[in-house]
Parts: sequence; C-alpha cells; structure tokens
Amino acid sequence: MNIILTQMERTGRTGYQMAKVIMIQGTMSNAGKSFLTAGLCRIFRQDGYRVAPFKSQNMALNSYITEEGLEMGRAQVMQAEAAGIRPMVCMNPILLKPTDHTGSQVIVHGEVLGNMSARDYFAYKKKLIPDIKKSFRRLEEYADIIVIEGAGSPAEINLRENDIVNMGLAELVDAPVLLVGDIDRGGVFAQLLGTLMLLTEEERARVKGLIINKFRGDASILYSGIAMLEEKGQVPVTGIVPYMEVRLEDEDSLTERFDRKAQKCIDIAVIRYPRISNFTDFNVFEQMQEVSVRYVDSVGELHRPDLILLPGSKNTMGDLKWMRQTGLENAVKKFAQQIPVFGICGGYQMLGEWISDPDGVEEGGSLRGMGLLPVCTRLKKEKVRRQTEGCLHELEGAFRELSGLAYQGYEIHMGETEAVSEGTEMREIVSGCHGMVYGTYIHGIFDRGSIAATVVRTLAEQKGIRMQKGEVEDYRSFKEKQYDRLADTLRKYLNMEEIYGMLREAHLE
Repeated sequence: MNIILTQMERTGRTGYQMAKVIMIQGTMSNAGKSFLTAGLCRIFRQDGYRVAPFKSQNMALNSYITEEGLEMGRAQVMQAEAAGIRPMVCMNPILLKPTDHTGSQVIVHGEVLGNMSARDYFAYKKKLIPDIKKSFRRLEEYADIIVIEGAGSPAEINLRENDIVNMGLAELVDAPVLLVGDIDRGGVFAQLLGTLMLLTEEERARVKGLIINKFRGDASILYSGIAMLEEKGQVPVTGIVPYMEVRLEDEDSLTERFDRKAQKCIDIAVIRYPRISNFTDFNVFEQMQEVSVRYVDSVGELHRPDLILLPGSKNTMGDLKWMRQTGLENAVKKFAQQIPVFGICGGYQMLGEWISDPDGVEEGGSLRGMGLLPVCTRLKKEKVRRQTEGCLHELEGAFRELSGLAYQGYEIHMGETEAVSEGTEMREIVSGCHGMVYGTYIHGIFDRGSIAATVVRTLAEQKGIRMQKGEVEDYRSFKEKQYDRLADTLRKYLNMEEIYGMLREAHLE
C-alpha cells in the first residue's frame, strides 16, 4: 500500500503543523466504534505514525486512573494501548458515570465536577467546549493522526442541539467521518441510510465513507444492497468488516460478555448488580481456555462456581440492598464457607461489617454489610484516585500461594476502610482476607504478573486438576496479539487507501 501522508506530515511536524484527524461515528450504541477506533490506531502506529485516540465525552462505569491520578474511560485506555502510548486524560476530557436512571457524576479533565441530572447536564455541556478544545490541542502536540470516536448516534435529533460528541465535535475540529452500522442486529441498510437522511446537508458532507460491521457469511450477497445504498446515500461503502472474536475491553453494560452462560472446567461467577463498574478487572480470566467467566444476577444462575467475584459498584449501598432483596447475599455467604469469595472496591466494601454514609455520598445513613470481613467502611466525598504497586502480604486460606506476588493497579473509590477487630490481615487498609474471603481496593490486581494464573491453578488443584505454570499467557502479551489481530482484519476488509485519502484531505482552521 502506498502511504499517502507525506514524510513531513509523518515525522517533520513544526509548530504550525496540525494533526490529521478522522472520526468514527455509529448508527447506534455498540455498533463497534470503540474497536474500529482501536484498530485504526494500531494500523497507523504500524505504518510509522504517532497516533492518539480521542473521545470528547464518554458515558461508562468502567474507568481508569492515570499516572497523574486522573480518571478517564477504559475504552480510551484500550485505544491508547493499541496506539502504543500511555493513557492520558486529554484523550477523554469528559467522563459521565451514571448514578441512577436520570443522573450522572460529571468528571472533567479527570476530576469530579459534581452530580447532575440529565436535563441539567444537557443545558450545561456547551460550557465544556473550551475543555474539549484544550484537551484536543494537547493531543495535537504529540500526534500525527488523531482517531476520534463518537457516541451513540449522530441522528439522535433531540440531542443535536448542544452536541459536543458527534457532528458537533466533527465540525469543531473539521473531521471527516466514517459512519458504522451493525449488520448483526439487522436492518443495516436502514440504519445507514436513515442516519444519513436525518443529518443536515452540511453534516452529510462530512461523511466520507460507510462501514458495515459484524458481518457473517458471504459478502457477495450484500452487493446489490450496497449498490442501492451508495446510490441513495451518495456515500461510498469503505468496508464490510466480519464479526470478529477479538477479546478486548468493552466500555459499558451493553457488552456481550454479560450474556455468556456456558460453564467450563474452572467456573468463575461475577455478581452483576445493577450499578456494576470496572468489570474489566476480570477480562484476564476470559483469555484462559479452561475458564468460564459468567455474570449472574439471580440465585438460579449462580449454580456451583469455583470462585465468586464481587466487582466494583457506582452505588455500593444500593447494590448491596439489591443483593439482599434478590437472595444473592445469602447465597454468597453460604458459598463463602466452601469456596473463595473475592471482592474488589465496592465489592470489598460490601463484604465488611458496616458501611456508613454520614455525608450522603450515596444514600446516607448506615447499612449492615455481609459480615464476611472484619472491616468497616465510611464513605467520603473525596474520591481516592491513585496508581499503586507492591507485593501481596501474607495470605491465608485457599489463595495463600498468592502471598508475596507482585501486583500493579489503581484505586478509585469514595470511602475509607478500617479493621474492626484484631487478627485481620491488612495492608494499608487497601486489602484484607479472612478465611476463604478476600477483598481489595486495587483494580487491575489480576492483570500483572502471575496472580491470575496462580488463582486459576489453585482452583484447578482443589478440583484435582493439574495445570502447568506455563499454560497461561501473560495478559499484556495476549492483548498485544489481539490488537495486531484486529489491525490485520481491518487492513483486509477496509479500503485503507480511501481512509488515507480522507486523512490527506482533512485540515483544521
């Protein structure tokens, strides 16, 4: 393939040279924008360019803490990994973390601005345009190419006013747009053509290519439909991308992982409460062939797992009440006498004796915990945000072989946890264990080193199954292969000459 950008554009940028931009928008949520953005980041990196992802506004409960202690969406972290650069909060200047059905915690430049209702935020968000511009300009100082991800659909006409994440952003940075439709859900021609029809003339002019995503079967059966789509839409189809079994991180609760119910040799059950967050903590287990990771929201789905995981929560007290009402709390407490139970962040807080909320951070008052760890949590208004690393302290019970293993991760929580009795194994109140029950504030604790492999090997040995130490691939190496696989697939099924042509024509005032 001929590289269309010039050598000066690639390596000789001056203070007046601006990054080339391209934007991925979708006909709906979960059309594949995040993966396509990551794949293009990887391709441009492989072709020798400095590339960075950008999403002005992200709504997700999966978040990450940067080296500077700032909070951003996990999807942009995944895309930064694909681009081969460290995650920076300027890649995601606005993060919305839903607190209920009508409101969210608003995070700007990695720090909490406050809680807002959807109506209040809709009226307020245009005031954040200077913050978006500031973040984008910072990325330009580094990148030759910026790959922008939109959110939802640009055809949500009720949201067009004050838009800062789809066509409003494309206009702001003068970006050409690739529009993606999801054929796996059906009606892809109506998705794409209907979206084009609902755009203004100026917005339609920005759409330079259409992508049909998640296709299964013989692409030749689409050709007559594509001809009509191009005729009526006056936009070329830039690619037909097959359904890919790529194991990378999703950004929200639409993830297909929640639908997986098959049980394998080693069965891990993750409690899926209504406000589940940072479930990406468990992705490392999904790349292990003999391990099933099932997300369960009822006692009937729990069955007889080998390990129960309690993930993070955006509302610990509310989700603990939900567990109590559904009977999952009692089920987990019974299983804790027989199998390991491991809580992270909000899940860790639930496992304790009490949770108090004197400042009304969540629901106010106090709530009895599950009583499986002799610790007590007090919720506070100030959010703890920091990266952390070290070695696990001396553990007892099923996971005693984890003792002394190195970990690396990050903390993100609004609460302080303390021991309430002697004999509790603690490390700076960040982690605790008692019998078969374990808890920690450290997100990503399973991702580095041999911790996940040791957990699975321990569970296997308890069932009389022997697993060799070398059977589990390092998670970072695994993800790198997934990014390369994603890029290889997109190179095959996208017209990269056309996409490079869009970049060549892109400019900023």
